[in-house]
Amino acid sequence: MDYLYIKALHVIFVVCWFAGLFYMVRLFIYTKEANEREEPAKSILTTQLTLMQKKLWFIITWPAFIGTFIFGTWMLILNPAILSFPWMWLKLIFVGLLALYHLQCHAYYKQQKAGIFKPSSFKLRLFNELATIFLVAIVFLIIVRSTGGLVWGMLGLFIFAALLMGGVFIYKRHRRITEEKEKNNTPPTILNN
Repeated sequence: MDYLYIKALHVIFVVCWFAGLFYMVRLFIYTKEANEREEPAKSILTTQLTLMQKKLWFIITWPAFIGTFIFGTWMLILNPAILSFPWMWLKLIFVGLLALYHLQCHAYYKQQKAGIFKPSSFKLRLFNELATIFLVAIVFLIIVRSTGGLVWGMLGLFIFAALLMGGVFIYKRHRRITEEKEKNNTPPTILNN
């Protein structure tokens, strides 16, 4: 098979993998929040969201993960000289971290499937942003390959990560204030005897 076809398939699987990871963690957040609701909404939403998790995880995300590694490894076998570049090693480190992220997602999937909802929705939101940081790092390392570009790229990555995490904390604060306002403006309920 021609190298460019292998590269194209690798990129397609990478895009699908990231799409699956981004949406999977959102589903974890929604399922966690659904689990905190009153019945019957709790059961209905949790059942539907866990079904969506299962389909996304095993029909899209795991196959994309496997395809990414098959075609990525195939590219390295056909062009081993690429391993002589520092940017490639940094990229592979971030890909390795992303693989660990994927495995942690699998652990969260198994927990939620078993009815265990350990991390808070806020912690899951922070966790969700890690995939974005890995995506930015990997893309910049592929596009900006010079050593000087790597230094600036990594500096930019740290700034981007700090801004992203700051945004999550601002969102949390805004959400807490909104929930408090809604709680204080709730009309009293009349109890029937």
